[in-house]
Amino acid sequence: MSSYLAPVRTVGRGALRSVTSLGRAGYLGADAFRALRKVDLWGPHLLPQMTRIGVESVPIALFIASFTGVVLALQASYTFTGQVPLYFVGALVGKTMILELGPVLTGLALSGRVGANIAAEIGTMRVTEQIDALETLAYDPVAYLVTPRVLAGAIMFPMVVILSIAIGIAAGWGTSMALLDLSSAEFIKGLRLFFEPWDVQFAAIKSITFGMTVTSVGCSFGFHTRGGAEGVGQATTRAVVISSMIILVLDAFWAAVLLS
Repeated sequence: MSSYLAPVRTVGRGALRSVTSLGRAGYLGADAFRALRKVDLWGPHLLPQMTRIGVESVPIALFIASFTGVVLALQASYTFTGQVPLYFVGALVGKTMILELGPVLTGLALSGRVGANIAAEIGTMRVTEQIDALETLAYDPVAYLVTPRVLAGAIMFPMVVILSIAIGIAAGWGTSMALLDLSSAEFIKGLRLFFEPWDVQFAAIKSITFGMTVTSVGCSFGFHTRGGAEGVGQATTRAVVISSMIILVLDAFWAAVLLS
């Protein structure tokens, strides 16, 4: 009988761990929100975190966006051959980069770079008792560590995503002129064909939630790290996996809510 119950116990333990982690993250999020009034603690750290989360993430975001734009243009031309006018390449590149690939691919890439960095940094501080030292000195560790990172993510992710979208479209534009025998005027004609200003707002809204997700998940796993160096590694891995999964869920959620 015990052999038959083993899978049930495994699932039950996994469910309990998931619920516990969710509860801890909820409490940490509430504490970070309440810590907004402690500007003297998180204020001096906001700009450095914006630099680390946003500015230092620009190279990898632009690299991904550039090749995404190239691939979109080439695949669109292959799909449209003999069926629809070639200037629709501009429409596909622009619409896809703005609504989907720009925000999502950038969010997933930054979940690996930013989320892992935050989880490892705060997790190391936890296992080396630096967070305990902050509490001993009457510093609020949530206001000191979590709040500036979450705010920086919410502020900088949309900026990085908008820049990635622009670079991706520019890469598709250049590819269309260089490899597809498509003039600049034709590409712009397709680009403007289905463009709506709301598309950019939609991308910005998604990016804000992605930024808050990546930073808050990284902070949560780092803040509750246990078990020394091995625990830091596990927390970093889990932060990247969970934040990536939440990004995909949020992407579907915003598509159902905002685009409908």
